[in-house]
Amino acid sequence: MNDTTTGTEAAQIPGQRGETLLDTAVRYAEQRHWDVLSGTWLVAKEGVERCSCADTRCSAPGAHPTRPDWAAQATGSAVVARAQWSEQPTASVLLPTGRAFDAVDVPETAGFLALARMERMEVTLGPVTRTPDRRMQFFVLPGTGAKVPFLVRRLGWDPAAIDLTVRGEGGFLAAPPTRVGAGGAVQWVRRPTAANRWLPDADELTGPLAYACGQETRDRRA
Repeated sequence: MNDTTTGTEAAQIPGQRGETLLDTAVRYAEQRHWDVLSGTWLVAKEGVERCSCADTRCSAPGAHPTRPDWAAQATGSAVVARAQWSEQPTASVLLPTGRAFDAVDVPETAGFLALARMERMEVTLGPVTRTPDRRMQFFVLPGTGAKVPFLVRRLGWDPAAIDLTVRGEGGFLAAPPTRVGAGGAVQWVRRPTAANRWLPDADELTGPLAYACGQETRDRRA
């Protein structure tokens, strides 16, 4: 199947149980009450998939907003979401951060290390995504991400020295099953379920995540 063809068929993503991007966006709005935004998409040109923004140096091909005032276009209405993706079925599914959730963003290797540790500790976790550029985002309560730099310093780490950032108000992330260039699709490491509807506070995750990021930084410098 060629995901760059037009029409609803093109929005079918392998491994997503036959759901279209439209179905997925509507489900996020209806079931999780997340604001959603239809972003750019991938187009085939001379045998190469490029971003619909036409920038050949686009850093997130097919996975960023289409306009500067994107925040005002994001919607929590399933009806509006259905209209947005009906107009462009292959548009990426973007989730604004700082509204229903913030996201703690870490390297994939550190993320999996911390995830294993938190599961052993039986830490309450929310959804977690994995991106094609090998990053992981841990969903936390909105507004709590602002505490992360303070928490990291309190744990004895320099926030500027470890690869741990927060996506909060004014930011966004690409949601599964959005494809990002030739790298593949964003995936769920921990899917949204009824069990993780209530998100953790950032301070519940910051310790294991900061430790894992610090270890990765030390290993990289060794």
